[in-house]
Amino acid sequence: MGDDGTREWAAGDGFIELDGLEKVFDVRRRAGRFRRERQRVRAVDGISFRVARGEMVGYIGPNGAGKSTTIKMLTGILTPSGGRVRIAGIDPARERTRLASRIGVVFGQRTMLWWDLPLIDSYRLAHRMYRVPDARFRANLDRCVELLDLGDLLKVPVRQLSLGQRMRGDIAAALLHDPDVLYLDEPTIGLDVISKTRVREFLRELNRDRGTTVLLTTHDLQDIEQLCGRVMVIDHGRLLYDGTTAGLHEAGGGERTLVVDLERETPPLELPGAPGARVVRVEGTRQYLAFPATQSAAPLVARVAAAYPLVDLSVREPDIESVIARMYGERAGA
Repeated sequence: MGDDGTREWAAGDGFIELDGLEKVFDVRRRAGRFRRERQRVRAVDGISFRVARGEMVGYIGPNGAGKSTTIKMLTGILTPSGGRVRIAGIDPARERTRLASRIGVVFGQRTMLWWDLPLIDSYRLAHRMYRVPDARFRANLDRCVELLDLGDLLKVPVRQLSLGQRMRGDIAAALLHDPDVLYLDEPTIGLDVISKTRVREFLRELNRDRGTTVLLTTHDLQDIEQLCGRVMVIDHGRLLYDGTTAGLHEAGGGERTLVVDLERETPPLELPGAPGARVVRVEGTRQYLAFPATQSAAPLVARVAAAYPLVDLSVREPDIESVIARMYGERAGA
């Protein structure tokens, strides 16, 4: 890990390897009443990263950042315009059939299940399509049914399933052939709290017990905080950040908050010896002090305790959504 919190890697150390990956689309746009112009849109612009076997990595960015385009190139659906991509040494665009048995894919807004068939029939089709040995298929199916709570749904037509039920069904379908890599594109979109919790618990257990490599794209940043030890931030096709969640707070210039409970109401705290600290809110005897995420809270706590009648205090980490929004805003204003 680099001094700035970003990830460092050497050539050849990745199970998933991208080197200068690019994808350019030709788009025709109206340029007048009867005329259209062709424009080149660079959806992915020279992205390079490595993901080691068994890592669980978040891949996040705003709509149109290039996340889904990257996933489609990793699966062989799209051919790169430039650069290099390898999954376990396999070129996805050239060896898509060979790669299919090594990967599982879940697109939150699409389904691989057969709409009018019972859920179990979609699983049987996957069994034959991937040529999974019978004993292995039964073991994997039993495990997924138990952990994702699908037992009562196997004979229900897919079209009658709720969104949360179908999402769990899709995740199971993607894992019946024991893929080495699982790509998840918005896997918890539209799910209720209970369904999200169940899916997250399952993914944690899958990664821990099977060592499955997971690349997760999502707009629900709680997915990232609860599942991923590493996060990559992409915007306008370029990688802005690659490192730990803690490092992300620093890279985004986030602030931590010291919540102070005093014995009695006082005017906003004055701490001239604590540079960067400021009172952002006062609620009776409780005051909120913001200070840079890169600074230790200990000196600030010591100054408050020495100068004011203190009852209790706590430190709140910066909200990851605000950190990401700040990073996008800084890029837009650059």
